[in-house]
Amino acid sequence: MQAASLVIAAAFQYVSVRRFSAAQEERFAPERRFSDFDMAITLSPSTRVNAVIGTGHFLSHYYQLCLPPMFLAWQSAFGVSFAELGLSMALMSCATGLLQTPVGFLVDRYGARRFLVGGTLLMTLSIAALGFATAYWQVLLLCLLSGTGNSVIHPTDYAILSGSVERSRMGRSFALHTFSGNLGSMLAPPVTAGLMLLAGWRGTLLVVGLLGIPLVLVILWQSAILREQVRSRESAHAPTPSARRLLLTPPMLLFFGFFMLTAVATGGIQSWLIPVLHAVHGLSLSAASIALTSFLTGATGGVLLGGWFADRSDRHLAFSVILTIAAAALLLLVAFESMADAATFGVMFTAGLLIGASRTPRDMMLKDASPPGEIGKVFGFVSAGLPLGGALAPVPFGYLMDKGRPDLVLVLVALVLLASLLCVGTARAAAGREALPAPAE
Repeated sequence: MQAASLVIAAAFQYVSVRRFSAAQEERFAPERRFSDFDMAITLSPSTRVNAVIGTGHFLSHYYQLCLPPMFLAWQSAFGVSFAELGLSMALMSCATGLLQTPVGFLVDRYGARRFLVGGTLLMTLSIAALGFATAYWQVLLLCLLSGTGNSVIHPTDYAILSGSVERSRMGRSFALHTFSGNLGSMLAPPVTAGLMLLAGWRGTLLVVGLLGIPLVLVILWQSAILREQVRSRESAHAPTPSARRLLLTPPMLLFFGFFMLTAVATGGIQSWLIPVLHAVHGLSLSAASIALTSFLTGATGGVLLGGWFADRSDRHLAFSVILTIAAAALLLLVAFESMADAATFGVMFTAGLLIGASRTPRDMMLKDASPPGEIGKVFGFVSAGLPLGGALAPVPFGYLMDKGRPDLVLVLVALVLLASLLCVGTARAAAGREALPAPAE
C-alpha cells in the first residue's frame, strides 16, 4: 500500500532517499519509532509527505477528467443530451472552485489533516458510487459531491507542504505536487477508456473510485509527519486585520489575477492550438495534435525544472519574467511564421517548457507573501483563479475564430501572458511594501 503511494516520488530523484540529519532525528523521532519496522530503507519525512500529497493531487486531477470517456455510454444509458452531459463536468468544477476559499479558512482554523481525509473520502466514494447510478440526476448529484470533496485538495496540500517540508526543498515539493496533478490529467482519458473496454463504465468507475481508499489509510498511517504551517508567536499577538481583509489586500488580488491570466493563456492554447495551426499554417489535424501534445509535454516537464531552480535561487520573479517573455516570443513566432512540422513541434515544446518552469517560482512567491498559518485560505483563494481562467478562456479566443481571425489567437495568448507579468510584478512589489500579518480569526 505504501509502495503504491510512493510511486510518483520514486519515479524522479526530486525527493531523495537519504539519512536523517541530527535536527530531523530529533524533530521526527516519535514518528520514526512508529514506522521503522515497515521500511527496509530510511525515507526522509519530506519524501513520504511528497508521496502522500502528490498521490492525492494525482487522483484529484484524474477524477476531474475520467468523466468525458463516459459520455457516450451515459448518453445511451440515460438518454441525455451532450449539453446535459457537460453539466456534470460543470458542477464538479464549480463546486471545487467555489468552495476552495471557505475550505481554506476551515483548514487554517481547525487543521488540514482532518479535511484532507474527509475530502478525499467524499471525492473517491462519490466517483465509485457513480458506478451504481440508475438515473442521470444521481450522476449530477454525485459529481457535485465529488467536486465538493475535491475542493479540499489545494488548501490542505499547500498547508501541509508548507509546514512539513524544509525550506531548502520546498520548490521541488511544490513542483512535484503540480507535476502529479498534470500527470493525473494526462493519464485519465486513455486509462479510463482502456478500463472501460475491460470492465464497462460501471466497473471502471467503481475501480478508479475505490483507489482513493488506500490513500486515505496511508494519510492516517503517516499522519504524524503531515504538519501544517503554524503562526509565529509574535504574529499571533500582533494587531491583525481580518481574514477577509487579508484576501482583499493588493498583493493577494494581484496574485489571483496572475493565476487567472496564466490559466486563460494556457486554456487558449489547449482549446484552440489545433484549429489555429490547421487554418493558418495548413498543418494536418494529426500534425497539429502532435504540436499540442508537444506543448503539454514540455509544460509538464518544465514544472520539475522550475522546482529545481526555485530551491537554488531566490530570484523567483526575475526567473518567471524571463521565461514568460521568452515563451510569449515563441508563441508569436508560431503565429506569424510558417515552419516545417518538426520545427513547430520543437518550438511548441520549448514554449511549454518555459511556461511550465515558471509555475513553481509563482507558487513560491505566493507562499512567501502569505502570513504564517494562513496558507490554506491564501492558496484556496488564489488558486480559484485557475478554474475561473479556464472557464473564461474559450470566450475571447472563440470570438476571434468566429470573426475569421485565427491568426490572432496566439497573438492574444502572448499578450495575456505578458499582462500576467504586470500582476505578478506588482503583487511582489506590494507584498514587499506591506508586512502582511496573520489575520485575526
